[in-house]
Amino acid sequence: MTTTGRRALLRAGAAAGATALVGCTSDAGGGGGTRRPSAAELEAERVARAEAALRLRSVTAARGLLERYDAVLATHPALAPRLTPLRRSVAAHAQALGEGGTTARPAAATPSAAAPTPASASPSPATASPSASSGPKPPPVPVAADPRAALKELAAAEREASDRHTKALVTAPPEYARLLASVAAAGAAHAYLLTEGAPA
Repeated sequence: MTTTGRRALLRAGAAAGATALVGCTSDAGGGGGTRRPSAAELEAERVARAEAALRLRSVTAARGLLERYDAVLATHPALAPRLTPLRRSVAAHAQALGEGGTTARPAAATPSAAAPTPASASPSPATASPSASSGPKPPPVPVAADPRAALKELAAAEREASDRHTKALVTAPPEYARLLASVAAAGAAHAYLLTEGAPA
């Protein structure tokens, strides 16, 4: 073998060795392109999911209350002057509770809440139709035939929603907790106005 042939052979061997070395280094550093999330990242994801679930529960409670107002107004239109301001407040609460973390129909309650009238009692159930169209319709909310009894049932629903918001304060982030506290206090005031605050 000539000197030139030996040099060529050595160069080829060196190149092959360098290639193998680079391959081993990249495999060891890359880890196959996957990286395990850190403990901080896992905790942040857990907190975000818990907050989203809390917001969804709070919005669901507020919208369930709004549907009760609509059902009472549809059954007892004569109560509209008394119930319309309270319903407007509940609709605003439902929208505020859904902002920033829930996309389930927060704006749906806004049109009827913006300009509530006694006549709005009948179309207001259509407010829930956007979400209802994506699944089976919920059963209609039962309403007592007697107006006094209907007001008592509505007051009880206000207290129930208020209690749910109060319990959620324990796990809510600070800003959302303040909102929940405000909504819960308003619900307690509504319950008073519906029963003891004025004659039925």
